[in-house]
Amino acid sequence: MQDYKKIFVKVPQPYLDLINQVFEIEKKALQLKEDNSIQRNVNKLKDLIENELFKGNEGAGLTYHNPLGEKYSQSRTDCEASIAGTETDNLEIVEVIKPIVFYNYIDDNKAIKTIAQKAVIVAEARN
Repeated sequence: MQDYKKIFVKVPQPYLDLINQVFEIEKKALQLKEDNSIQRNVNKLKDLIENELFKGNEGAGLTYHNPLGEKYSQSRTDCEASIAGTETDNLEIVEVIKPIVFYNYIDDNKAIKTIAQKAVIVAEARN
């Protein structure tokens, strides 16, 4: 069983803004029909965020996760949701406005991942 330690971490807002902008570019690049190199640039930005932003702070970094298509329930603590429609059962995340941002670090030789930003999403009942 994995041990969970509840901690609060304050990531500087410019870092979160940067991640949110990279996420937006990534979403828009996926909608393009032509073959392009934008995704390669997005991947480089993600690598910089995940591996270089906290260089020298061993094991620390930021990552983000797009929960699009995942199940949603009101007990989920990693998302702030708007519910589309009147149904509240069998919900699925249909739009992600902001991703879940994690702050990763090492504590007592254990890799720890904590939420630095909750996702902002729209959930809707699945058919």
